[in-house]
Amino acid sequence: MRILAIESTCDETGAAVVEGGRGVLSNVVASQVELHAKYRGVVPEIASRAHIENILPVVREACATAGVELRDVDAVAVAHRPGLIGSLLVGVTAAKSLAWASGKPLIGVDHVHAHLYSVMLGDVAKPQAAVPAFPAVGLVCSGGHTALYELRDWLDVRLIGSTIDDAVGEAYDKVAALLGLGYPGGPIVDRLAAKGDPRAVEFPRSLLGKESLDFSFSGLKTAVLYRVYGVPGRGARPSTAGGPPKISEQELADVAASFQAACVDVIVRKLRRAAKVVGARSVIVGGGVSANRGLREAMKGFGLPVLVPGLEYCTDNAAMSGGLAHVYAERGIVSELDLDAVPYSQFVAGV
Repeated sequence: MRILAIESTCDETGAAVVEGGRGVLSNVVASQVELHAKYRGVVPEIASRAHIENILPVVREACATAGVELRDVDAVAVAHRPGLIGSLLVGVTAAKSLAWASGKPLIGVDHVHAHLYSVMLGDVAKPQAAVPAFPAVGLVCSGGHTALYELRDWLDVRLIGSTIDDAVGEAYDKVAALLGLGYPGGPIVDRLAAKGDPRAVEFPRSLLGKESLDFSFSGLKTAVLYRVYGVPGRGARPSTAGGPPKISEQELADVAASFQAACVDVIVRKLRRAAKVVGARSVIVGGGVSANRGLREAMKGFGLPVLVPGLEYCTDNAAMSGGLAHVYAERGIVSELDLDAVPYSQFVAGV
């Protein structure tokens, strides 16, 4: 089965063709990083307008790269929740239009669950060999999400923990801004951390009690702020024009390494708690922060099989939705043409 999938939940316009649920024939992503960089974050209105411009060229390129036409695919899939409503509407409308025009089934999938499924993807000639053993504990860590899941299978997914403030990827972006490092902050901080001492600064680890599976990174971000700029009322470091206080390259690297060590430590400890609660036989990690070098290194000694996606499938992409849609199709689950786009606000509220 070949599925044409579309992604537009945030600021990446994606289209992909996936065969058999695992083999990626094409995976095209139009990035908006340059559009949002000067704002140090995604501007929803700019994102939705860029999706409108990019969606058809990206779909055409995905089909051309895969060597297929619309009539050659068996279904059209789209990530319809959760996300920015303006962005979602572009992708959902495009997918519904393509499904209606071609008479193909429409399959709406959950974007966050698709991040978990991304560990199954690979080149069509050589799909990922590893398959998770269920029950599994899943972690989705990105700019918009830091959440833990219990998975009994790919469609039996239950949320068991989430962030109460900043997502870990958001904390990376904000710390990068504090340090004057640019956007997006995750990859920049990760590279800088490799040059620093992770024990140089003892940043706090917020564990929210002995049994909590929720996350909090806001306090850690504030600790970095005070470390670099000084504590209010106790004297502050002199600032450079338009940027953070002047500190040495080594201190900058040490702050980045220590911040990353605190993030990774909390994530791994929460995963261990969750694995015990779930009785997990394996661990699945997805989302943009799953590409983080420090996190990947820390997971090597976890004690259970740990599955992470290929680097090209960590950030938002359509291939992961196309793969998950294959599972839906196998079980006869399809969507109607009145499929709704579900924004973050309604998703979080459980609507």
